[in-house]
Amino acid sequence: MSGAAPGGGRPRVVLGVAGGIAAYKALEVLRRLTETGHDVRVVPTPAALRFVGETTFAALSGHPVHTDVWADADEVAHVRIGREADLVLIVPATADLMARAAAGRADDLLTGTLLTARCPVVYAPAMHTEMWEHPATRANVATLRERGAVVIDPAVGRLTGPDSGAGRLPEPAEIAAVARAVLALGPRAASPDLGGRHVVVSAGGTREHLDPVRFLGNSSSGRQGYALARAAVARGARVTLVAANVALPDPAGAGVVRVVSALDLRDAVHAAAADADVVVMTAAVADFRPAKRVDHKIKKEAGVPAPVELEANPDVLAELVATRATRPSGQLLVGFAAETGGPDGDVLTLGRAKLARKPADLLVVNEVGAGLGFEVDHNAAVVLGSDGSTTTIERTTKDLLAHRVLDLVAARLRRDISRV
Repeated sequence: MSGAAPGGGRPRVVLGVAGGIAAYKALEVLRRLTETGHDVRVVPTPAALRFVGETTFAALSGHPVHTDVWADADEVAHVRIGREADLVLIVPATADLMARAAAGRADDLLTGTLLTARCPVVYAPAMHTEMWEHPATRANVATLRERGAVVIDPAVGRLTGPDSGAGRLPEPAEIAAVARAVLALGPRAASPDLGGRHVVVSAGGTREHLDPVRFLGNSSSGRQGYALARAAVARGARVTLVAANVALPDPAGAGVVRVVSALDLRDAVHAAAADADVVVMTAAVADFRPAKRVDHKIKKEAGVPAPVELEANPDVLAELVATRATRPSGQLLVGFAAETGGPDGDVLTLGRAKLARKPADLLVVNEVGAGLGFEVDHNAAVVLGSDGSTTTIERTTKDLLAHRVLDLVAARLRRDISRV
C-alpha cells in the first residue's frame, strides 16, 4: 500500500529529520519508503547533520540535501518543497522541532517547509521521558494535533544511555507503515477524522493452556487487528491495542497491552473500553478453555489420550454490548465474525444471526480460507450494520480493508454528533 500522488505518479514525501540521536533511524524509514515507490526528499535541520551527513541522505534519496533557505534561493525552496509534497513526515521529531513548529517559526528550511505545506503532516517524536512528559511539550503536541497533524505517541523502551521510558522512536518499519496509511487516505488525511478519539482494538488469537506446554488456540496472526490499529493512528486516534499472542512489531503510536488467554483479554478490553469512543473486537477469542489446568506436562497413559473437560469462555463482545450503558455515551462497538459456512447456513446467514445475538453497531463478516482471513495479507468482508445496512468490501489488502471499516466508523461518529 504505497498511496498515490493526487495527480498520479510517485507519492512525494518530504522526510524532515530533526537533531536527535534517533536521526540515524530516519535512514531506515527513507529506505523503506523509496523501496515502496515513494519519491522522498530529505530536509534535515542543521543539528540533524551532526548525527548523519548530508551525503548519506542525498545518496539514498536521489535528491540534493539543504538545511537553510539560502540554498537554491532562486527556486524559493521552502515554498516549493512544501507545496509539492503529498506528505511531510518528521523522523525524529524532537521537543525543539515541535516547539518551533507549534509557534510557527521558520528559522530553517524544515520549519519553513512546514509552514507552506498544505498536505498531511506526521510527527514521530523521540526524546527523553522527562521532555516528552513536560507540560510545554504536551501543549505543543496538543496544538499540532488541533491543527490536523498526526503526532505519533512514542514507544516505551530503552532511551539514550541506561534509562528507559516513554520517548523511544517507534520502529522505522512501523513509522513507514503509518506514512503509507496516511497517504492511502488521500486529501482526507489533512483533517484526521478520528482526531481526539480513543479507539480500542483487540487482535490475535487467545491460548487456553492445558499444561505448561500445550494449549487450545487458533490460527489468527493478528494482522487485521494491527492494520486497524495502524489505520486508526493515521486518522489521528489515540489507540489501545490488546494483543493476544501476536508476533508482530508494535504499530507506531499505539499503546500495546499483551495478553494470553480469553480471561486476560476480557479484563484488558473492559479496562481500556471504560473511556473509549470505539471498540473493535478483531481478536479470535477461544470459545472454550480447559476446565482444569495442571502445572506439569501431561504424560501419555499407555498411548490412550486423557479426556479434556472444557468450559465456556466469556463472550467479550456480548458483554460489551450488554454493559454499554456504563461507558461513554455514543461508544461504537465493532465486532468481527470469521466464518466458513456449514450445515447451519452460509457465511452471511451466520453473520446476520451473530449480529442478532450480539447487536453491535457494526459486524465485519469475513470468510476464512482460500487465501483470505487468517495468516495472510488479504481479506474481504461484508459489514453488517445495526441499522440494516450492508457494505461489501471486495478482496483487498488488510490495510485498505481497515480503512474501509474505519470509514464506516467515522461516518457513524459524525452522524451521532449531528444528532446532538
